[in-house]
Amino acid sequence: MGCNHTIHKHNHHFGWDNSIEPVLSVDPGETVEVETIDSSGGQLNASSTVADLGTLSFDAVNPVTGPIHIKGAQPGDTVAVTFLDFKPSGWGWTANIPGFGLLTDQFPEAALRIWNYDADAMTPALFGPGGKVPLKPFVGTIGLALAEPGLHSVVPPRRVGGNLDIRDNCVGTTLYLPVEVAGGMLSLGDTHAAQGDGEICGTAIESPMDVALKVDLIKGENLPFPRFETNGPVTRHFDAAGYKATTGIGEDLMQAARDAVSGMVDWIAATTGMSALDAYMLCSVCGDLRISEIVDIPNWTVSFYFPKSVLD
Repeated sequence: MGCNHTIHKHNHHFGWDNSIEPVLSVDPGETVEVETIDSSGGQLNASSTVADLGTLSFDAVNPVTGPIHIKGAQPGDTVAVTFLDFKPSGWGWTANIPGFGLLTDQFPEAALRIWNYDADAMTPALFGPGGKVPLKPFVGTIGLALAEPGLHSVVPPRRVGGNLDIRDNCVGTTLYLPVEVAGGMLSLGDTHAAQGDGEICGTAIESPMDVALKVDLIKGENLPFPRFETNGPVTRHFDAAGYKATTGIGEDLMQAARDAVSGMVDWIAATTGMSALDAYMLCSVCGDLRISEIVDIPNWTVSFYFPKSVLD
């Protein structure tokens, strides 16, 4: 990928801990190619079945490659990461894991879909029971070390980044992360071939890939939370054919989100013959959950957008 440095995927760790020794030290402005492992930590592969979900250890999920020491980075500074390129693997998985996801009470059973896609052409990936999903590779988990000592779970996002699952952390985007420890200590993983905003079932198209990125440093910015900027439209794959959208309305924002997603799952199942569980997983990889209105007391409006092109 033509970078200054390469980090192999065996240089990975689980959780954030500022005592982990860096595997690489870079100057601001340098580029790095990072190999990643899928979010199951290699527990799932292209031949896995739903039975494998029963033995999935959550102690080994979301491995991140790194950490990378950024020379000159000090607390109060900002590390700027620009995503230059992705080298996808051509396979991935989406699962409904019992106890995990927005509608876990409605879908308590385990399910697994293995995806195979053209890693060169990156044409839309076919979903087993119907549908074709445009691909947009991005990094799901990327962050710096916390100032607080000890081991911290990689699952929740934090002030210094982590499991952000922002699908626009893709080619051309620059992500800005606040530094809490000397060197920043950047790590990343959990790469996705596609995901909708909200990742409603808890998984996207989880797909290992290599990531090329450029690392820069901004001194003394004292950024309160991560921010990012894109280099163009963020929905360009999906706009041409339009969307179907459902809503949820009420005083509880979470319940409104659940109602909006449930409405779309019901519509897809009724119009395609797909099972509700398959529709739920399909929505997770390509539908977008958005707050449409949060000011008209006492009720809020949440909308779920599903691209028509997926089912054309």
